[in-house]
Amino acid sequence: MGYAVLHMEKTAGTDSEMSAHIERTISPKNADPSRTHLNRELVRFPDRVGNRTEAIQHRLDTAGLTRKIGKNQVRAIRILLTGSSQDMKLIEQSGRLDEWCGDNLNWLQETFGKENIVSAVLHMDETTPHIHATLVPIVKGERRKAKAVKQQPEKKKYKKKNPENTRLCADDVMNRIKLKQYQDSYAEKMRPYGLERGIEGSEARHITTSQYYRDLLTQSKSIQENISVLLQNKEQAEKELSKIKGEIKTQNLKGTFVNAASSAAEGLGSLFGCPKMKRQQQEIDRLTFENKRLIEEVKILNGAIQTNETEHRKALDKLKNELKKINDLFPAIRELLRIEKLCRLIGFGEAAIKKLLSFNPFAFGGKLYSPEYKRHFETKHSTAQVEKHPERKGEFRLTIDGLSDTDWFRKKRNEGLQALGIKSFETPLKEYKQRMKL
Repeated sequence: MGYAVLHMEKTAGTDSEMSAHIERTISPKNADPSRTHLNRELVRFPDRVGNRTEAIQHRLDTAGLTRKIGKNQVRAIRILLTGSSQDMKLIEQSGRLDEWCGDNLNWLQETFGKENIVSAVLHMDETTPHIHATLVPIVKGERRKAKAVKQQPEKKKYKKKNPENTRLCADDVMNRIKLKQYQDSYAEKMRPYGLERGIEGSEARHITTSQYYRDLLTQSKSIQENISVLLQNKEQAEKELSKIKGEIKTQNLKGTFVNAASSAAEGLGSLFGCPKMKRQQQEIDRLTFENKRLIEEVKILNGAIQTNETEHRKALDKLKNELKKINDLFPAIRELLRIEKLCRLIGFGEAAIKKLLSFNPFAFGGKLYSPEYKRHFETKHSTAQVEKHPERKGEFRLTIDGLSDTDWFRKKRNEGLQALGIKSFETPLKEYKQRMKL
């Protein structure tokens, strides 16, 4: 039985860098571009909201906050939801990934409030399927400090703000008690998928492979420094012994003076045979051996890394060649993938896309998103269909009510403008320039 993984992290500002990673406007090195089209946005954005950064700001603008948001105040919380790599692959292979995504989304909305979960994206182009969710920490009720003060006898009474006002407060969402409750309830939700909670109170921390190698090298360096110190002590003692013996040979000392020098030399010479010096020599030998062992282990690990990288590169090249062959032999597949991506972008679900890609008409009602106008348009009843492009050989197009998707969105936009009493939709360039001069 594997482990359910729930990780929460505060972030300041609009978190645009993480938005670029999640929305793949910048492709990370560990992502497989050939699988990026499998990534899914699980939360539909509100009207006129086109991405995660805008969704965070939209929630802040519409939450009814009465206090000004501080410059360094936490505006969003990143949430990572996944499981052990092997178990997540089994969930995907068994066809339960959609069910897993649904249960994750339900848990997020039940735990933090549906309005506060402004984005949730499933990533399928990395090693392990996972969800990046975005929580805007809008809360109600009194602040925790205010509750503590309330229990103490008050000397003076002041007019207080309404405790039921909405507030932006990440600390209320991520206090220690609630973090433990989140781990418990999430593990319970993931139990049907063979995922369980990690060991409660464990001090274990995950480290990357590269960090493990750095630790080994640091440990090796420390051992070498210890050896150097011990060898330096030994060399210093040998120098002192040689100096005293030289003085005895070169000077003609009398009686007791010579005896004293000889005794000192003998005493220093016996230092190398005493238990303390033996222990130091044993320690030097042990550290030297340990250092050699660690160096060999690092070499083996580096070799394993190079082997794995070579195998991975060969497998990736093989897949790229196979994809190229498929694209060359079956050019229609690339075109159908483009249509599938377009259908998913404007808002069609999995079942609708399957029907459309079989070239059957699909009747529907609801909202569709226009990438050109960056807004949703609603229809009560329309029919969509994928058909061969009448002018471009070997290409397909998506039609809605007999029009191309671009023309259909333009028609919907013009109808909306007409409803507002605007008759002219396209201003000639010459007339527009004249107006700008005025």
